[in-house]
Amino acid sequence: MSYTNEQVLEALKEVIYFPKADNIVSLDMVDHLEVTGNKISFTLLFPKPNDKSAAIVEQSCIDAIEKHLGSDAQVRGNITLKAGARDALSRVKHIVAIASGKGGVGKSTVAANLAVALAKTGARTGILDADIYGPSIPLMFDLVDAQPVAENRDGHDVIIPMEKYGIKVLSIGFFVQPDQALLWRGPMASNALNQLLRDTDWGELDYLVLDLPPGTGDIHLTIVQEVDVSGVAIVSTPQKVALADARKAFSMFNGEKTRVPILGLIENMSYFTPEELPDNKYYIFGKEGGRQLAKEAGVPFLGEIPLVQSICESGDNGKPVALQNDSNPVAKAFDELARNIIAILNKPKGSPFA
Repeated sequence: MSYTNEQVLEALKEVIYFPKADNIVSLDMVDHLEVTGNKISFTLLFPKPNDKSAAIVEQSCIDAIEKHLGSDAQVRGNITLKAGARDALSRVKHIVAIASGKGGVGKSTVAANLAVALAKTGARTGILDADIYGPSIPLMFDLVDAQPVAENRDGHDVIIPMEKYGIKVLSIGFFVQPDQALLWRGPMASNALNQLLRDTDWGELDYLVLDLPPGTGDIHLTIVQEVDVSGVAIVSTPQKVALADARKAFSMFNGEKTRVPILGLIENMSYFTPEELPDNKYYIFGKEGGRQLAKEAGVPFLGEIPLVQSICESGDNGKPVALQNDSNPVAKAFDELARNIIAILNKPKGSPFA
């Protein structure tokens, strides 16, 4: 009896890799599949060497194939276990997600400038625009017309991210027209994001910043289920309505299905300060609402980002304000934010975040 690759893959969809809560076919863990008559051989790719679940996954593959194709299928002894061959994130030390409970709080601006501030410390940094429905990172990094290329490596296409200001940059916005609306259902968006994460040559990074979409939904679940996120920082403004949505974001990332470490709260647009009068602060959206919410939630308050004219202009011009020296109050605030996040992420194991 002879079988096809399609029949084998269909059978293997029943095999779940529990650390990622998905089947091994969807996770792209099956490589070099060869079917000759009733002889079936393939390689199983695992994120880390000496994966404790490797033997269980291998036996589950044998059981699934024999269940669907019959005992004539010769698969025993023909499965090779290999570590890390396709895990593009294996050399990324920390993955930092930037989220918000609602839109309009400047989340992408914070993500872009945080990446710049991290890079200014000498850290190897990348940023992924995971805001599938409203990608804005290309504009903020002056890469609107950029077109990343793909290289074929070992039979698989690998995306090469763009580089700007010493940062590796990738966005779904690079692959669509700037004025094109992305009308994707949840699974389509999640699959696109997973491809950007897994099929990109990120190389060795100290920090990969993920700019998540606003709110809560499929994209966020995909991130925390597919990726080992080091921590998430929630962005809010001082208004009560924004803080109410920030509470929802805290709740989502603390949920049973997620359990992502919360780095803390970032209060954006904390106060308005004229650049010519940097010591003057006008709390036009309220005062210390973010600090109070962080205290109530039991998470660190990571910093206040002031509202000045240059932050909008710099974003529109593709030159994040954090590129400036610390004489600029906003650049200084982002430098402090980066230091706070670095300190939290590099605390000894077992130490509490707060």
